[in-house]
Amino acid sequence: MDTTQRTDQQRSADRRRRELLEAADRVVLRDGPQASMNAIAAEAGITKPILYRHFGDKGGLYAALAKRHTDALLDSLRAALDAPAERRERVEATLDTYLAAIEARPQVYRFLMHPSEGGQGADQGFDVGKHSAPLLRRMGEELAQVIEDRLDLGPGGQQLARVWGHGIVGMMHAAGDWWLGERPCSRAELVRSLADLLWGRLAAAGDRMGGPGF
Repeated sequence: MDTTQRTDQQRSADRRRRELLEAADRVVLRDGPQASMNAIAAEAGITKPILYRHFGDKGGLYAALAKRHTDALLDSLRAALDAPAERRERVEATLDTYLAAIEARPQVYRFLMHPSEGGQGADQGFDVGKHSAPLLRRMGEELAQVIEDRLDLGPGGQQLARVWGHGIVGMMHAAGDWWLGERPCSRAELVRSLADLLWGRLAAAGDRMGGPGF
């Protein structure tokens, strides 16, 4: 098989995988945590064994969907952090970007973070912790790198940046999860309250010499 043929086959496989993920997205938007492999296969117009051939099992499909949505969310968070605005405004914009994303697609959020809510309608034996924890870990590491690149945290700055990165992501996730379920206040009010909590130490830190600034 020559290189051109292999490349064409890879493109075809990548395109088919995107189509299957788009079908899965449609089912998740409709069914949330109750989305099943049977329903996704039906939406895609294929049999369940073919779906397994592409993703292995629900865990494989979940991982692919999680990467798709996490990539998009991280792109949005980076854009908020890079916006030409004062630091406090960018902190609030970053928090709001996360909350707006889970508010806009709550069924997707619940599928990614609470698939065990699916009950009898979903595939059984799915370990939410095994799959959701790496998403939060990845976001924490990404934010830690941003903090390290942009802020002068002095001696031990790399470790402190990781503490802050994972701590901020944990706070956003826990507060957002509670807020999405109970809606005790407006999104703007939650953003301001969380920014107030973070602001003291973030305001005091100087920009890293030669970095892009925070």
